[in-house]
Amino acid sequence: MFNSFKKLTESLTKTKDNIFGKISHVVSRRKIDDELLEEIEEILIEADVGFSATMRIIDTVKEKAREQRLSDGEEVIELLKQEITEILVQDEHPLFKPGDHKPVVWLIVGVNGVGKTTTIGKLATYFSTQEQKKAMIAACDTFRAAAVDQVVIWAERAKVDIIRSQEGADPASVAFDATQAATARGVDILLVDTAGRLHTKANLMEELKKIRRVVQKANPQAPVYTKLIIDGSTGQNAISQVKVFTDAVGCDGIIVTKLDGTAKGGVMIAVAQELGTQVDFIGLGEKVEDLQRFDAATFAEALVK
Repeated sequence: MFNSFKKLTESLTKTKDNIFGKISHVVSRRKIDDELLEEIEEILIEADVGFSATMRIIDTVKEKAREQRLSDGEEVIELLKQEITEILVQDEHPLFKPGDHKPVVWLIVGVNGVGKTTTIGKLATYFSTQEQKKAMIAACDTFRAAAVDQVVIWAERAKVDIIRSQEGADPASVAFDATQAATARGVDILLVDTAGRLHTKANLMEELKKIRRVVQKANPQAPVYTKLIIDGSTGQNAISQVKVFTDAVGCDGIIVTKLDGTAKGGVMIAVAQELGTQVDFIGLGEKVEDLQRFDAATFAEALVK
């Protein structure tokens, strides 16, 4: 636990510096007034915290400062930390629901380059080792031969079964076969790797809908969840991606990758405030253990520590 928290804290260093480092500089030897709060507001927005979350934070800080009769600018820091923690710590949900039938199917979706295939490999390892679940991978990114080869390597590392097909095969057909195989083999969770797609392309979104339909046809009792992977370094673009994918195929959870080394981790606050969509995992590096189960309280602590 200590090592994972240390990794989280180190990974959020640039984001923390981008928010609290800059704010600490502007509040030094200042009084709490409208001018100071406007400067803090600008820092938060530039740090990808988002307009809605920023307005909530500034309004709350202003109100609490007045209630507590605070005047020293440096006292703002603690109020900011409290409110950011409040935003991040929302109701969290279990990965598996008690009434779920086997297999639980996760459709892993997202735009190109966010790290879907690598994340699927890490998820397979996580579920088989940490959760003691029987996992399987469906290689439905049939457009890139390299994607199939890559996920096969991850499946071998995780020691989980994989269902694949020839390059150029119908992704929905692979998903159908994989769902039937997962059902027959008593698999707990089936991870469906899909091709990256621009969220503005309607035909590619229709393909995702087709994959979802055939999975439900292959096993009508299997719960199907759409898990969206977003790149933590993309900042506010992540918000529009979540909205578009949610409208097209739903979004039952988010996995945020590449939070290590970016100063744009403030988008996690924006996602929590604007969308309320649960974050299931966060990616903090290339190693298999760098995929962590998201815990809002721990994340907030690492961010504001």
